[in-house]
Amino acid sequence: MKNFHHTVCFVLMAVFLQQGLNAQNLSVQTQPDSDQCNNIRIYLMQEAAKITDNSLAGIHTLQDWQKIRTERYNELVEMLGLEDVPLKKKRTRPGVKITGIIKENGYRIEKLYYESLPSLYVPANLYVPDSIKKPLPAILYVCGHSPSQKVHYQAHARKFAQLGFVCLIIETIQWGEVRGEHWGSYSRGWFNWFSRGYNPAGVEVWNAVRGLDLLSERPEVDPEKMGVTGISGGGSQSWYIAALDSRIKAAAPVCGASTLKSHILTRTIDGHCDCMMPINTYHSDFQTIGALIAPKPLLIAQADRDGLNTIESVRELHADIKRIYKIYQKPENITLVETPGGHSYHRISRERIFSFFIKHLKGKQVFPEEAGDIDESPEVQLSEDELKVYVDGIPEDDRTTLIQNSFVKLQTDPFISNETELYVFRDSVKTFLMRETFGAFPKTPEPFAPRLVYQTADIAPFGKDIYSFISEKGWRLKVEIHWKNDPKKQEPLLIVLRNPNENRWDSEAFVNSLNSEWNVAFFEVRGIGEFGWAPELQWHIRRASAWTGRTIASMQVYDLNRCIEFCRTLKGVDPEKIGIAARKDMTVVAMYSALLDGKCQTLILKDPPESQDVASQPDGRGAAIEMLNCLRVTDVYQLPALLFPTSVEFIGKIPDTYKWSEKILNKMNESRKAPKETIKFRP
Repeated sequence: MKNFHHTVCFVLMAVFLQQGLNAQNLSVQTQPDSDQCNNIRIYLMQEAAKITDNSLAGIHTLQDWQKIRTERYNELVEMLGLEDVPLKKKRTRPGVKITGIIKENGYRIEKLYYESLPSLYVPANLYVPDSIKKPLPAILYVCGHSPSQKVHYQAHARKFAQLGFVCLIIETIQWGEVRGEHWGSYSRGWFNWFSRGYNPAGVEVWNAVRGLDLLSERPEVDPEKMGVTGISGGGSQSWYIAALDSRIKAAAPVCGASTLKSHILTRTIDGHCDCMMPINTYHSDFQTIGALIAPKPLLIAQADRDGLNTIESVRELHADIKRIYKIYQKPENITLVETPGGHSYHRISRERIFSFFIKHLKGKQVFPEEAGDIDESPEVQLSEDELKVYVDGIPEDDRTTLIQNSFVKLQTDPFISNETELYVFRDSVKTFLMRETFGAFPKTPEPFAPRLVYQTADIAPFGKDIYSFISEKGWRLKVEIHWKNDPKKQEPLLIVLRNPNENRWDSEAFVNSLNSEWNVAFFEVRGIGEFGWAPELQWHIRRASAWTGRTIASMQVYDLNRCIEFCRTLKGVDPEKIGIAARKDMTVVAMYSALLDGKCQTLILKDPPESQDVASQPDGRGAAIEMLNCLRVTDVYQLPALLFPTSVEFIGKIPDTYKWSEKILNKMNESRKAPKETIKFRP
């Protein structure tokens, strides 16, 4: 490995700039670290608290908010995966098919379904009062996580009709007449949804928007007087819909949101469906969503013993959002209604909601007790069969069960014909990744504060040093360097990534098989070895990390880049000649790290995964290679080509997906009329 191809690279990104430390003037460690806890739970709780506590920071006037409102709106659109649907464009009325009508006392129920996207159908019941003399206000009722959907919540739609509202109650893709998927990471191991930038909430919001399109076209409806409400999942959807669709004039979410800080601290996140938090690319919380709703009337209903949303956190949400209502000079438009009990409605919340919509959509003052409660007596409830929409069967082309595979557009393999095109593509990928995948990287790196932990001369030929350094606030990591060359001279360094759950000496055996004459550094990123956590915690960590705008793999990329920069400060290391060796899932970390670093001379990869768009274990254990939104712009098999002219050597068989990179690299080498040094294969 002496004659590696010399790299010509981009300037290193600012977050990884050399900090100018002379690592030879190290403090020698003589007692355990006390400045860094290396605890993933504490770290994530602290990061969640930062997001919650800073969601509306710096907003003191209406002008402050108006300057950033459009940006926050667009961020929410993106985090819900709605960039590929015509949310902001003029739309035609969705195709609607009525499959039956039920006549009730004072109203009728139209059983219908509409097409929100080609072959994506939404079953719904439309409750229409009798004897309509002029267009009426309308309510969009979005269902929570109940297996019977429009049947379970029919009493609410019925009550709205009795109060003189047109009410459209729509089913979710998860629990409707066609059972789609909400529980990707929650129970199926589909953590690749994070890499896709996909969240089922996006589909639900789009279906709701199309439901509003349907209502707006109905002659019975006044399109200037529409509201939205629902509980649990329907509660969170009510927040999103009201924030994104200006046609909503009033919203009443029930048990649908609490602070991110609370979710991570109390682990209520563990009970929540994937749809309860957008892909948190921009480190947002529900305060921002509430601010986007302002100054429209907003009634937040919350039970005080909800096992999924603590009342204290909802009070905090309400107080923070009310500040925005105050700068609009509309503090009276936001209300928090607290009810006793668990995650459910209460007579108090229901009556307040009915009174709320009568006031804000009908312009009448009706006290809650006058508005009354729903009627849940068995004799007035319609059966599932009676309310069924697909009476003649599900449309043959319906794609509800597969919508997660196409709702967000993913990258395709571009045609690259020359180096210029390759570099343009690489730059666009890096720019996207730094904004939407690695956006949680600290804006200002912590000082390394290096320490010499251990030295020995018993490792031939020039001994071993173990250093520790601060990667990120909360994390002091170690790198173990075996000097194969005189450390008084600058020589190349190969950083070897240890793997999760590897046996003792596995990494050493891997390196020995390479016959490298470079100095070798063994490194454990967070989540590995000494800096790992219990396997049974992995499911929680993967979800909690994503909710705070990062993933395990993206944190590991940051650790590795920090290690590279730290090693460049050591006297015995040639800063221009650093390589990375990795196996299995750690090859993903190695390649992304090398891409961001831009200076690595070589990579040695063994058994890389074929793609990041692969399912994991339902319990969250195993390879955690997902990175937020990355598949919208690239996939791991493209990275060897994007690393050109860095030398990439594969050991053993590689997946067929990498043939794209192999083809590009061969083309680049041919155009340079140089030996094919940038891609190598070893049995």
